[in-house]
Amino acid sequence: MPTKGKLYLIPVPLGEEGGLHSIPAYTAEVLRQLDYFVVERAKTARYWIKKLNPERSLEPLSFYELNEHTQESELRGAMDVLLKGGNVGLLSEAGCPCVADPGAIMVAWAQRQGIAVIPLTGPSAMLMALMASGMNGQRFCFHGYLSPKRELLMKDLKMLEQRAARQQETQLFIETPYRNAMVFETALQALMAETLLCIAMDISLPGEYIVTKTITEWAESGMPDVHKHPAVFLIAVQNTQLKGKSESAHFNKKRK
Repeated sequence: MPTKGKLYLIPVPLGEEGGLHSIPAYTAEVLRQLDYFVVERAKTARYWIKKLNPERSLEPLSFYELNEHTQESELRGAMDVLLKGGNVGLLSEAGCPCVADPGAIMVAWAQRQGIAVIPLTGPSAMLMALMASGMNGQRFCFHGYLSPKRELLMKDLKMLEQRAARQQETQLFIETPYRNAMVFETALQALMAETLLCIAMDISLPGEYIVTKTITEWAESGMPDVHKHPAVFLIAVQNTQLKGKSESAHFNKKRK
């Protein structure tokens, strides 16, 4: 029986402009040595492979696309490579594979087959946002996407706030960039005045913006330019709030 290959989890930059510095040399070197890839989108993967190794021809490379609709059976080509001793790279659209990303399907299969899974170092928007937020990094929970409907989003945000208070746990979530403004406006209505909200946008890119304020302070300063910027949102409840609940902050009069 041939020795099985290795599945490398390869992070890519969080944006196309100015993000190459976030990829360590070792991660880039492993990427250059691979010929087989499982990727969320082949076009994006080709872009980053060429950026990190301009001299390399893309024609000999093989790509197997994996998204939220992919069945395990559709990845048989990449699986056969691994079972026969070849190495495969798993790339996300941005950041780390398998975090807010469908790559876990491939990793779960590799674990069942006894194939070594090698996570490589690179940018993670969630962890970098948490690091820079000033919020509790000992206890945190990532919720992915919340409801896209404003009424349900209000309930989701209040639920996260209650959990943050009860567990003293930082709550993280993301949103489709064109809905960021709606998330901000709804947060001002749903959350208590002293609840902390961090907005982390364009992480590791030239326009990086990571700011934490209370809901009251956000209402006073106004909404930053969040439209169409990849963002992570974080919520935390300060210890002082637990001694007596603040009234919910409704700032409709400040919205025009």
